[in-house]
Amino acid sequence: MTSTHRVPPEMFRFATEQNVDLYTAILHVFGEANERLETALGLDGISDRLASVGFFRELGPDELGRALAQLGKWRLLDVIQNHGADYTTAAEYERGNLQYSLTRRGEAAFAGVQHALAVLASAGALQTAVLDAIVDRLDTLYALMADEASPNRRIFTTLSELEGHLEALRVNTKQFNGELQRLLRAENADLDTFHEVKRATVAYLQEFVTDLDHRSHEIREAIRRVESRGVGALRGRALLGAELSPIGGDDPAPAWLEHRRLRWEGLRLWFDPDGGARPRAEQLHTVARRAIVALLAALERIGESRRRSSSAARDFRVLAHAFAAAPAEDDLHRLWGAAFGLAPARHAHLRHADAELVPTGVSWADAPSVEVSTLLRRAGRVERFSRTGRVRDVTAVRRAREERARRERAELEAIWRRLRTDGPIRLSAVAELGHEELSYLLDLLGHALDGPLDSSGARRATTSDGRVEIVARPTDDGRLAMIRTPRGVLTAPDHVVEIILVGQRARPSEAAQ
Repeated sequence: MTSTHRVPPEMFRFATEQNVDLYTAILHVFGEANERLETALGLDGISDRLASVGFFRELGPDELGRALAQLGKWRLLDVIQNHGADYTTAAEYERGNLQYSLTRRGEAAFAGVQHALAVLASAGALQTAVLDAIVDRLDTLYALMADEASPNRRIFTTLSELEGHLEALRVNTKQFNGELQRLLRAENADLDTFHEVKRATVAYLQEFVTDLDHRSHEIREAIRRVESRGVGALRGRALLGAELSPIGGDDPAPAWLEHRRLRWEGLRLWFDPDGGARPRAEQLHTVARRAIVALLAALERIGESRRRSSSAARDFRVLAHAFAAAPAEDDLHRLWGAAFGLAPARHAHLRHADAELVPTGVSWADAPSVEVSTLLRRAGRVERFSRTGRVRDVTAVRRAREERARRERAELEAIWRRLRTDGPIRLSAVAELGHEELSYLLDLLGHALDGPLDSSGARRATTSDGRVEIVARPTDDGRLAMIRTPRGVLTAPDHVVEIILVGQRARPSEAAQ
């Protein structure tokens, strides 16, 4: 670990010392003062503001001064002299001459404590709204990059919002996964509460997983659209809009650009990594599905334990108490025999095929053996033989199913004939479709957009029977297609599509409108 990543050894000593409440309250006072742009406080100003941060203990003589001096030794506070003020008495000079302000290490220590408390109080979440916000910011960046007259400040703020949403997704996902694993290991909680929490968590995960694939695909396409405009140019314009401060002497631009590059790489790792690697969004999908299976199994175990009058573990505990309370060794043997002794033989009622050949006084050892069926040994019951049931005539059922299959096939072929095109057309040219036609079109188009690009820059997909093929190409002009249906209006990015019925020639009268 390099020295730049090593935490100073005394940076958080204030949080472990005996006077931790006073040290923390002082740092809170300075933190609130910084929010009001006050850079330095005197002894009286610190003392007067301790109550405002929740410190009400009465301080001893010079206790506050010793605490400030100790924080100064830990390099959390700077002590400076205020020579610009007027003092009328020596006591006033003694109290007002010294001014205190947070050092950079003190600001970091206070921020670390605040972050730790925030993490302890926070709960992770899988928020689909964050995924929608990421798509929205990427689309905004694409539109801003397409317009050379757009303000650089707007590009900077949009890029900052995008990075903030990605960080929220990463942090919330990490916290939620930790809480989820702890929930899966929680076996000693109250059963009613445990059952309700796990059932609600399963519903929550199922809702998130349902929309994750679609939103991940939207983000992946939005990333590629932005990259088509040039990520380097995007970062360059955002740098101009950032208006970085020149304080410090060193040029802050290289470090700022490197930080933006790493953030963009993090976005790609989540949704569109290089080299065919698996996106982290898919890993999240896998974790969520495994958690659903584990939670459902836990719920099933809870249900089984409730259906039984008592569990095996409880039975053994009661038996252990009975063994401990037995007065003598003979009682222990009788208790053992009652608890673990063999049950009566289930085949004792069986008889020989000709019972008259075996006298009633013959012992079991001398009597001929009786065949015991496998079903009796395994399930405790014997076979019952009866008349074979009549075979039902299913001719009418088969005829009805065949008729329904022919009707559905004819309806499907009619839909594909209506959707067939004479050549490439834009989706925006399809003004109106029926609901069923739109469903089949979207299903086929979705399979095409999930596929790879071919040598011509198009994506292709066919139906499962290979009779219908679709060829889709992006328009790259940012236009939207609006298709009206009896149930509403679909708005989607415009594409150039061609729907082909394999082995048939399209007729103009049957082309999609």
